[in-house]
Amino acid sequence: MPQRLRSALSAVLITLSCLLVPFGALAVWAAYGLTDTGRYVTTMAPLATDPDVREAVANAVGDSLLQEVDHRLDVGPLRGSVRPFVHDAVRSFTQTEAFRLAWDTGNRVTHDAVLRALRDDRDDAAAEPVTVDLAPVTAQVKQQLSDEHIPLAARIPVQHTTVAVLPADELTSLRKGFHVLEVAGFWLPVAAVAFAAAGIALAVRRRRAIAATALGTALGGALLGLAVAIGRRLTLAGLPADVPRPAAGAVYDALTGTLRTVSWLLLGLGLAVALTTWLTRNLRPARLVRRWRGSPEPAPASAPEPNRAQA
Repeated sequence: MPQRLRSALSAVLITLSCLLVPFGALAVWAAYGLTDTGRYVTTMAPLATDPDVREAVANAVGDSLLQEVDHRLDVGPLRGSVRPFVHDAVRSFTQTEAFRLAWDTGNRVTHDAVLRALRDDRDDAAAEPVTVDLAPVTAQVKQQLSDEHIPLAARIPVQHTTVAVLPADELTSLRKGFHVLEVAGFWLPVAAVAFAAAGIALAVRRRRAIAATALGTALGGALLGLAVAIGRRLTLAGLPADVPRPAAGAVYDALTGTLRTVSWLLLGLGLAVALTTWLTRNLRPARLVRRWRGSPEPAPASAPEPNRAQA
């Protein structure tokens, strides 16, 4: 194969590999990071102690309690005076172990329900919205309080409260996107590695091809980190006005923490490989020793003059 054609094909393959790096990392994160229930619950668990999240939960639960009281009892004139006490009580509950247990259980139940809906390929699966029954959450909280010998914990009613998670009209598009992510999460990284290996193998100057692949990988990591930062700003800007921004930002940071780590790893690994390639090419050991000793490079030895017999 001509050298020009080899160089052109190598450049194309290496460029494709570097372009697939950020998309492959994003697909792997979405296909294997967000779809694992245990990993998802572990990721969301620290948010139970986040002050912004606890404040948002206290406000939401307190408002719902006040609405329920207004619905059953006529306490309209006393609403302003009762509201601080209700919110203080809920805020105190968010600092207990029972709340952390309810937080983990609620996230697990919700995640399982969403995954079952996304992986259901039946034709009639999109006829109903995805709902979550909060009775298992209440039952586990009740059991935890009973084990801690909290008074009146055994009398807490376990009611089947259904909460809608995903509307029915969005399930079809979400299923298609989910199936695409499952395929892309496997093939995009494989394609990126295959293109990089083929590009380096075809290159006329392989050391330069390795350095170019490393720099492209570092650039892909930087672009991935920039995309995560821009996505955070756009996500918070598109939320409704009644959603607290600090709590939503904490949830976004928890979910995308793996992506930020991967972007820094790609950036650091790419720069390290490129620097190593440059050092091994330009700084050879013999040349370094001569520079350190300050001695000039030895001149090539002149050929010995022939003796009389040779002449």
